[in-house]
Amino acid sequence: MIKTFKNFLNKFVKDIFKKKKNLKLGLYGPPNGGKTTLANKICKDWLGEEMGSVSNVAHETREIQIKEQIDIKSNGKELSFNLVDTPGIATKIDYEDFMKTGMKEKEAKKRSKEATKGVIDAIKWLDEMEVVVVVLDSTKDPYDQVNITIIGNLQARKIPVLVVANKIDLKKSNIKKIESAFPQYGVVGISAKYGNKIDDFYKALFKLV
Repeated sequence: MIKTFKNFLNKFVKDIFKKKKNLKLGLYGPPNGGKTTLANKICKDWLGEEMGSVSNVAHETREIQIKEQIDIKSNGKELSFNLVDTPGIATKIDYEDFMKTGMKEKEAKKRSKEATKGVIDAIKWLDEMEVVVVVLDSTKDPYDQVNITIIGNLQARKIPVLVVANKIDLKKSNIKKIESAFPQYGVVGISAKYGNKIDDFYKALFKLV
């Protein structure tokens, strides 16, 4: 009887701490998919402030960025998480590509070095993640080596994944192509920039966790 009561008490205490625990939710994807734009949208919606700067030049986010204790609500449910925005994953980072955007050589080399370190850090952080949102540009071919590598890594780690098909406000957007590429995961189409279908994103997030 005493043993049964102790087991009940231990489970009760564990459940309390489990409910209070904040998930680590990571945003992953290739450069310029819109990870930081989505992070900014989430932070604006629930904290009233943005998370980081965005740019048309790839690898604007070159360091891990974290916002702690984001509490979101949907249909009477609540979810708390620490949001981790990661640098864009790339298999090749060439400083000459940055120079084509108008950067000086010294600045381009510095950005290239920082971006490479950012990719390594993002991969290291995968082990810390409990839920991952993969943000893809829905106007581009999803059968890209980077996308397949990211998804493959997540699948091997058995981390819950939601795929975001971003930039649905653009004419070339093709959500179905992303759904066909990664049928093992739920896909939600949004425009992080304009907030289109963002409620669908929050609902999908609740469904995932």
